[in-house]
Amino acid sequence: MIEGLAAFIVGEGNWLPLAMGTAFMASGVMFFSIRQRTIPQRQRILALMNLFTGVMLLVMGSGHLLAVTIKLLQGTLRGSALLFYVIGVAVVAPAWFVIWNTRAILATAEARTTVKLNAWIAITLVVLGLVNLPLAVPALCNVGYGLHQRRWVGWTFVTIGLIAAVGLFIGGVIFMASGQTFEEFSTQ
Repeated sequence: MIEGLAAFIVGEGNWLPLAMGTAFMASGVMFFSIRQRTIPQRQRILALMNLFTGVMLLVMGSGHLLAVTIKLLQGTLRGSALLFYVIGVAVVAPAWFVIWNTRAILATAEARTTVKLNAWIAITLVVLGLVNLPLAVPALCNVGYGLHQRRWVGWTFVTIGLIAAVGLFIGGVIFMASGQTFEEFSTQ
């Protein structure tokens, strides 16, 4: 049982679908919990997009930290444990702040902090490697939505964010079902 759990934790393909599913559920719970409140649509949408991004990346970053810890304990970690922990914290910290900021979005129409936090997380992901660019798309859409001045521009960012989220989820499920490592999967 413990070996199976450890294998799941260190499985490269398991965390994206888990993170996306958790983010979809958290956003769904928030959607239904605030639907009766008189919150302007723009704030409601930004809060939902923000929560989704934060939860997705918090779960993925936490999974990364757990996998590093398990591999370190098993003696199978290749590379610098310190560097891998720094990478995990670099994702988890801004993701936590993004989630924390969701209440502020619902309380006020000010989106400046949201834009800064989402830019921080998007930049962090891209700096960690261009392969992370698809994971940065939801945060970039949050930045765009937070800054938009025209309704159609806002809906464009919402649409791109939804397409990216669904695409990431489907891609994650396919990757998980393949049972391959990232390197094996990406060379096909």
